[in-house]
Amino acid sequence: MIELCKEHGVLVGQKQVTHRTPISERSKAAIEFIAMPELYVKQLDYKDDMRRMAQEMAFHDEKSRQILLDWIDSVSIDWPISRRRFYATEVPLWYCKKCKHPVTGTKGTYVQPWKDKAPVAACPKCKHTEFDGDIRVLDTWFDSSITPLYITKWHRDEAFSKNATPVTLRPQGKEIVRTWLYYTLLKCFQLTDKRIFDTVWVHFHVVDEGGRKMSKSLGNIIDPQVLLDKYGAEPFRFWAVSEGNVTTTDLRCSDDRVKGAGKTLTKLWNVARFSSTFPEAHGSHAVAPLDQWIRAELASLVKSADEQYAQYDFHNPSLRIRTFLWDTFASHYLELVKARAYNRDGSFSNDEQQSALATVHHCIDTLLKLMAPITPFITFKLYKELHGKDIHFETFPHAETICAPAFTTQELEAFNGMVWKAKKDAGLSLRAPVKILTLPSSLESIKKELQIMHGAQDITIGEAGISLA
Repeated sequence: MIELCKEHGVLVGQKQVTHRTPISERSKAAIEFIAMPELYVKQLDYKDDMRRMAQEMAFHDEKSRQILLDWIDSVSIDWPISRRRFYATEVPLWYCKKCKHPVTGTKGTYVQPWKDKAPVAACPKCKHTEFDGDIRVLDTWFDSSITPLYITKWHRDEAFSKNATPVTLRPQGKEIVRTWLYYTLLKCFQLTDKRIFDTVWVHFHVVDEGGRKMSKSLGNIIDPQVLLDKYGAEPFRFWAVSEGNVTTTDLRCSDDRVKGAGKTLTKLWNVARFSSTFPEAHGSHAVAPLDQWIRAELASLVKSADEQYAQYDFHNPSLRIRTFLWDTFASHYLELVKARAYNRDGSFSNDEQQSALATVHHCIDTLLKLMAPITPFITFKLYKELHGKDIHFETFPHAETICAPAFTTQELEAFNGMVWKAKKDAGLSLRAPVKILTLPSSLESIKKELQIMHGAQDITIGEAGISLA
């Protein structure tokens, strides 16, 4: 154009400019918008209904509700549902070549109008016998948005459909609230005049170690199959729940993070194997003070896990379970109780030993049941080995009603930590004997277990302390 203007002497001036041209995110090719006639579904008329349904549903996390409301408020045109692409579900329409009257396909039948014959011999309007098939396809969300209706057998089994709707849960990513959630609510409401979901669970993204969204263009994608082949599916699952609360934040993924999650499952396996060496308890018995303490800790864990699982919170229970497994149960309780559970020298009564055996097995069984929803395979394997049963057909544990123990977890862990540190600072092994242990009065009820575990020659009560020589 510039050369033509110069040639005709009409060029007034020229200068270098930068155009803001939209480009494809993947191919980087320039995008040119060309207006063409398309099919639309009314959505502006339904904005009030959509807002109402958005308020009626329960959201996890509650803040995710605003993502849907913001999108509803931003809608300013009706929904264009046709596309001029090759791959997708074809628009099931034919048009009379003479009067352009549309003819639809038979309900429930997949058709390709660009090559299939029209379902009628003549145009119902002008009786012409020749038709042109539509060459367009449907927006991906137009047909996928009726997934809940298909699953609940809408128009195929009305009794089943009535009992199965509204659907309990819609789990999905935050980036498709404007499409997957919004269009499903809209389309199902237009077809049934009802809200299709009770609850929405919106999860955030998995990002790379630097917090960036994974994409092919950035080259920062971590292939899940590589991690699965290297560590297995269960560490990957436990990483997903323990890394962060997926309903409120993005999760950072890396080889080391998944590997770290696998260590907890190895710990579970080892603890279950060790616990299996103790025989089962028999007969009635009183609950020993140490066992009362660990049962109270476990009851608190069961109660919180039950409540949080019900709210689709798997993260916080997984953190408490991990802490209980590594620290409370393995490092403190098992180390303290094993002498009483074995009772090889008969220094404990039968009641005391049976209390230990019952509590050890109760704890490991309950732990497996608590972890079954988030690590289903390793818990199935361990429970099958221990009891010959499928853990997924067992009842989820209920929190025991336990009287408050005489000491707190913090008091016990602080005392044990003090002893272990003193031995370490003196260059001794943790099993090295000591001369005197002075216990706070709150720990007097478990002085025998503490004396055996720490190898103390003598026990006194007073201000917590240790005499190594």
